[in-house]
Amino acid sequence: MSVQERKARERAVRERLIVATARELAEQQGWDAVTTRRLAERIEYSQPVLYSHFRGKREIIGAVALEGAAEMAAALRAAARSAADGPRERVAALARAYLDFAERNPAVYDAMFQLDGGLAFADEDTPEPLKDAFAALMESLGELAGDGVDPGLFTEVFWACLHGIATLTRAGRLPPECAEQRVELLVDRLAVL
Repeated sequence: MSVQERKARERAVRERLIVATARELAEQQGWDAVTTRRLAERIEYSQPVLYSHFRGKREIIGAVALEGAAEMAAALRAAARSAADGPRERVAALARAYLDFAERNPAVYDAMFQLDGGLAFADEDTPEPLKDAFAALMESLGELAGDGVDPGLFTEVFWACLHGIATLTRAGRLPPECAEQRVELLVDRLAVL
C-alpha cells in the first residue's frame, strides 16, 4: 500500500468518525450541541483537522443527511420486500418503516428534512442518496398513482403526508395512540388499490 493510499484511508476513517460523532451528539443533546469545538474534543483531533474535512457545521449536517438517506432507503426497501401479502400491505409497511425511521432517528431526520445541510432537493444537483431515498418510496407507490397521475407527483404527496405525520407526532401535536389508525387511513385514502 502506498503512502497516498494509506493517507486516503485514514482521511476516510476520520471523516466517518466526525459524522458518527456529530450524529451521536445530535441524537443525545440536539443539533445545538454540535459544534466544531465539541466534535474536535470528542474525536481527539484539532478543529483545523475538522475543517480540512468539512467547512463547518452545515456540511456536517449535510453528511449526516446523506448517510441517513441511505439508511432510510434501505429500511424502506426492506419493509416493502417483507410485506408479501400484496400492494396494500406493502404500502402500509413502507409507511410504518418511514415513520419508525423518523421516530428512532430524530436528529438524523432533522438533518435530512428540517436543517440546512446545503443539499439540493428536487434538482439536477440532488445527491444520489437523496434521490435513492425518494426512489425507494416511488418503487412501491408509483404503481398506485392511477391513470393520468404522475407517479413522482403521487409519491411526493404521499411522502408529504408521512413527513407531516412524523413531524407533528414528534412535536406532540398528534396523539401517539392513534399512530396506526393514521397509517391505515393514509393507505386506504391515498393508495386506492
